[in-house]
Amino acid sequence: MTMYAPPRLNTPPSRLRLARRQLLETGELATGLLEARLQQSWQRSRQHGLVPEGRASGVPHASAAQLARALEQRRTLLAQARPVMEFVAEQVRASDSLVILADPQGMLLHALGDDGFADKAARVALRPGAVWLEQWRGTNAIGTALADGQAVVINGAEHYLQRNAFLTCAAAPIADANGALLGVIDISGDRRNHHPHTLGLARSAARLIEHQLFEARHGAGLVLRLHGRPEGLCSVTEGLAALSEEGVIIGANPMGLELLGLSSSALGRCTLEQALGLTLRSLLAGSPELGVRPAGLPWQLRGVSGSLLWCRLDGARSRAPAPAQVMAPASLQLTSTPPVPVAAPQNDALARLDSGDATMRNLIARARRVIGKPIALLLQGESGVGKELLARACHLSGPRRAGAFVAINCAAMPESLIEAELFGYRPGAFTGASRDGAAGLLRQADGGTLFLDEIGDMPLAMQARLLRVLQERQVVPLGGGAPLPVDFALICATHRCLPVEVEAQRFREDLYYRLNGLSLQLPPLRQRTDFSALVQALLIEAAPGRCVSLHPELHRALSAYRWPGNLRQLANVLRTCCALLDEHEDCIDWAHLPDDMAAALAPSRPLPERVREEGRMTEDLRQSSARCIQQALGLAQGNRSEAARRLGISRNTLYRKLREVGS
Repeated sequence: MTMYAPPRLNTPPSRLRLARRQLLETGELATGLLEARLQQSWQRSRQHGLVPEGRASGVPHASAAQLARALEQRRTLLAQARPVMEFVAEQVRASDSLVILADPQGMLLHALGDDGFADKAARVALRPGAVWLEQWRGTNAIGTALADGQAVVINGAEHYLQRNAFLTCAAAPIADANGALLGVIDISGDRRNHHPHTLGLARSAARLIEHQLFEARHGAGLVLRLHGRPEGLCSVTEGLAALSEEGVIIGANPMGLELLGLSSSALGRCTLEQALGLTLRSLLAGSPELGVRPAGLPWQLRGVSGSLLWCRLDGARSRAPAPAQVMAPASLQLTSTPPVPVAAPQNDALARLDSGDATMRNLIARARRVIGKPIALLLQGESGVGKELLARACHLSGPRRAGAFVAINCAAMPESLIEAELFGYRPGAFTGASRDGAAGLLRQADGGTLFLDEIGDMPLAMQARLLRVLQERQVVPLGGGAPLPVDFALICATHRCLPVEVEAQRFREDLYYRLNGLSLQLPPLRQRTDFSALVQALLIEAAPGRCVSLHPELHRALSAYRWPGNLRQLANVLRTCCALLDEHEDCIDWAHLPDDMAAALAPSRPLPERVREEGRMTEDLRQSSARCIQQALGLAQGNRSEAARRLGISRNTLYRKLREVGS
């Protein structure tokens, strides 16, 4: 994805009128009449059935709940983009402008700017929740930047829909460190105030956001910084590349990809040696050809284009070249006996979570570095991505594995009970208290690991008490008494963006910095590259002792699905499919899918098969549903609540299905 297409001059109004007339009358445009990208966008808009003078019907607009979910899903992007948007909004203040952030589906997430112009913009739905893809709004900076992946300015009548002709808009796409499109930042205003530098400002804002996202994700690891001048290192114009311990390039910003001569598809596969002819070992140790020991110091090399580049390797000051074996620490060498090599664990719980995805592999490696050290882990990611799985793996792979792993869901525990459950209580501390009192979950974690899931939902009053425990490492039960010492490793998880919660005063800032020792962002399932390996592992778990596989067409459809419920949803679907298999079957096909997943994947199903089965599909689904329900009830020994949980449906839905099949 490139963001560096040169800006073009405004198209003369006479040519725009001629082009519009040609397109409406003939459906074609004469070559050279419009700039190539604008011409292609107009043609796409016409193919979508849009009429320049008309209003598009059925244009989607998110409800408040849908917008809230979108903001939650893009919380990392929003957290890094908001400071940049505020800076840009200050630069264009009092110019009848808005600074807008949109997601990859064209939904506007956040807008800042002049209130007077915001009112005008709202008349054409240029406000959060609206969708500005080309198929709905025609040629516009946000939709067109998403369509062709390049920065663009659309001014006045260059908009395909004439009702948007009062706007001038400049937009630039935002990519993550894996090259995936995260969204678009746009500066929109009154066309009478069009300024040629606005596109440059939008591009700079996108670079700043990308830089912030890269640092948030990879800043604690090995980072190679690249620029044509030494003064450009550590500036927003530098190229960035994240390196694994093996020297693989696992992430890069667009400028880093350009300077290394790579595409985003090479990330996770290309090594530093393949890209620049230098091994990571030589960079960490220093080499004669570089002339300096490079850790933290800039040096020069020749890039892929033949030009000289200045480079700096950060995160390597305390590192030595990776040895074949890890030696016991000097503090443990009590005699003159040669130190005993300690092999790194090869098959612990953390290693078993590595199924080939480069992002997860890097994340696991970073988590392994802090296990056993007094550093809190903060796991972030969408619901269902496996935060508790990673927390348990860290516990089982660390020195406290013999202790308890105490998991507490802060969102599920009633506020009236959370204090007593966490801190314990003395006998008779409150009405209904046990005569013997209770130790509390924090004391149960003593010597082991405390996992606070959904920490972002903990009530503020409890946050203050938890902070005191973390600072003093002592617990005072409800009802008073002497403080009791506690010693546990702390891992927290949340699907919320805690900096945003802190800013909204829903989360204590001092507690946030206490919890945020090492923050790890787990990728959603749709961004992982190890889908096949995950499916195989989940099938083995769902059907132990059987060799179950997916039909190739179904596998392709499932791998292309967005999986809003992530790993949890995938596991539930595969578990249900395995339950629907007959004893003699070992291949999961379309007929074994739960109804909701079959409906979601319907457009992906091969057409001949859909036509061939159209007559019997209803009956097959009814029979499959009945068989699945009976199997689930059998496994649950008749417990309908447990059967509903196994099927991944609500209890009410199970009762309705039972009525439909006459049970």
